[in-house]
Amino acid sequence: MTGLLPPPRLLCRHPSSGRRGSCLVTLLRWQWAAAVVLIAVSGPAIAQGYPAGPVRVIVPFPPGGGVDGAGRLISQKLTEALGKQFVVDNRPGANGMIGSEVAARSPRDGYTLMVNGANFVTTPSLYAKVTYDPVKDFAPVSLIALAPNVLVVHPSLPAHSVKALITLAKSRPGEVNFAGSGSGSTPHLAAELFNTLAGVTMVHVPYRGTGPAIVGLMSGEASVMFMPTTNAVPLVKAGRLRALAVTSLQRVSAMPELPTVSESGLKGYESSQWYGMLAPAGAPGDVLELLNSHIMRIMQAPDMKSRMTGEGLVAVGNTREQFAVHIQSELAKWAKVIKASGAKVD
Repeated sequence: MTGLLPPPRLLCRHPSSGRRGSCLVTLLRWQWAAAVVLIAVSGPAIAQGYPAGPVRVIVPFPPGGGVDGAGRLISQKLTEALGKQFVVDNRPGANGMIGSEVAARSPRDGYTLMVNGANFVTTPSLYAKVTYDPVKDFAPVSLIALAPNVLVVHPSLPAHSVKALITLAKSRPGEVNFAGSGSGSTPHLAAELFNTLAGVTMVHVPYRGTGPAIVGLMSGEASVMFMPTTNAVPLVKAGRLRALAVTSLQRVSAMPELPTVSESGLKGYESSQWYGMLAPAGAPGDVLELLNSHIMRIMQAPDMKSRMTGEGLVAVGNTREQFAVHIQSELAKWAKVIKASGAKVD
């Protein structure tokens, strides 16, 4: 408290009565005033000294995937920006639920964070029991990036546009198959959203991962797939698959000539994998604002935008409030899709 309040004069004899006791009264009054000042300044003081040591960044998926890549990238950049180590801690299992629960139950001091993806908002509707609440148990920090899918078809399928695919699927209900990287995965639910909005019934052929799903599509076991941009670009350029549209609301720089599903006739359609940073609910607000300001700066830097484009991603970096709205919107949207489709986890 040095420099905030002058120390009291500990004169222990009352000037008028001569009774001792004013020392204690003066000291208590000073301590009370000091406590008020401490409360007023403690918030900013936390951020000014943050981080004082390593910060754990929980990634609830194994190394090597998209969520892990986003977690490692932003951890590296925050380490460079703040001068202390942001260390990725992979806690995979149960479609991200194990690591998310660890994060939710961690100390609320700003030294445990989490980077998660779109599974964070679909899991509550796919599983009967989830041990955490994605809204009440977490505080949004920032959306990091979006990863749109590309709607691709096998070259043998007589559909060269979204409208043509819808017409074909309506004329052959239950006969057009789409490949998915597992029940409840982003590619699976992207197709179910398409089914719901287009009023068609394409049938899910589940595979154990994106790689096997791509092999199944290439072999003709399935005719349609909502494929990650990074996988789709080289296959489309090689003529091995035909791209119809991207699933984001805006066109992507990696395939600028490709229209969106929404502008191709299915108005309002949007489905993207996303990566964002959260903290346990109750973490210091000023620390979260500090982290948010750095992430926004990092993701809007020209070199980062260029890097994201090269990887088929869209750099974001938005406010905590905007990320909170995004989470609420995604929870509501996918709950409806999952209920309507009857999607289940394998």
